[in-house]
Amino acid sequence: MTVLIFIDWYLPGYKAGGPIRSIANLVAHLEKKIKFKIVCRNTDYLETKPYENIKNNEWNKISENTEVLYLSAENINKTYIKQIITDTVFDFVYINGIYSFYFSILPLYISKKQKINKIIVASRGMLSEHAFGRKSVKKKLFLFIGKTIGLYSNITFHGTNKEEEESIKKQIKGKYTTVAIPNLPRKTTLSDFFKKNKTEGQLKMVSIARISDEKNTLFALQQLKYIKNHEIIFDIYGSIYDKSYWEECEKIISEFPNNITVNYKGTVVSEKVVSTFANYHFSFMPSKGENYGHSILESFMAGTPVITSNKTPWRDLENNEIGWDIDLENTNKFKEVINYSAKMNQIEYDKWSKKAFDFAKKTTNNTEIENKYIKLFA
Repeated sequence: MTVLIFIDWYLPGYKAGGPIRSIANLVAHLEKKIKFKIVCRNTDYLETKPYENIKNNEWNKISENTEVLYLSAENINKTYIKQIITDTVFDFVYINGIYSFYFSILPLYISKKQKINKIIVASRGMLSEHAFGRKSVKKKLFLFIGKTIGLYSNITFHGTNKEEEESIKKQIKGKYTTVAIPNLPRKTTLSDFFKKNKTEGQLKMVSIARISDEKNTLFALQQLKYIKNHEIIFDIYGSIYDKSYWEECEKIISEFPNNITVNYKGTVVSEKVVSTFANYHFSFMPSKGENYGHSILESFMAGTPVITSNKTPWRDLENNEIGWDIDLENTNKFKEVINYSAKMNQIEYDKWSKKAFDFAKKTTNNTEIENKYIKLFA
């Protein structure tokens, strides 16, 4: 079984976050049973410099069953995309995202013109309600045109949970099928649990995510303004997508009292995300919406509990003593939780940290999801 995948950015890129991680995890788990051919750009997200040590515009053999075609800018066009689909032997086309012209729309359109009937489109959260907060008119117009020309008829939509599956059905009317299968976790062998030093009244928090309105970086900073009696360090890692948005964040940072320290630390390569989380007591990522949230699970892998919103699939965290998923309207709860976390002593923190680690271990050892993907491509 061979799956041809289209995605804007792929490894060794990491700055686009979740979508790259989703496909990298899929390949890592299934490449012994399925062959993958991946088509992507030869640059990382927001970058213009091509990756080093790759061959552009030809198939790069990454492992026995995985090849990647890194396209240079001059070859990202309709003619070349059509040639790839025509000349490549495959069983399924798996398209990531909805709105990318060259890596979502064109591959889907050409595949249908070629009468390829095994097409899967992963919406990657792009049809959920929170995704229409930006450019909603353009997005809805595009979806209307897509419906009118039958772009999405007789394909399969992949959502990562039942809520995303329902969002697809709400936004796109027509004759197609849907499937809800969670993303696969990072394929890794977790090391033994280790304790982190925790002093009452001190708290080290981190965010590893794109700095953007969708990830709610500004909101996170706003919650720290009112923490008066504890020493807080909040380190932020991630690509700056919108410079004006980051300027708003910097304005708040400049107004913090002396007990609050915020540092922008640049970006983190994918292989170092878990080890970076391990340097902190809690991750703080009150996202406006996630179809999966890889960084949340990776935080748990490091034994680092999570303070997030109730807009992700990771729920009931407080009852499991691995973090909190809080309604974004309830700003008082965020302040209460940050204060509570800062007050934790070593014994209580160790309990929460160990439970987060154990939860990740149980989640990453689940082979049921692998079997669902094998069935999807069978």
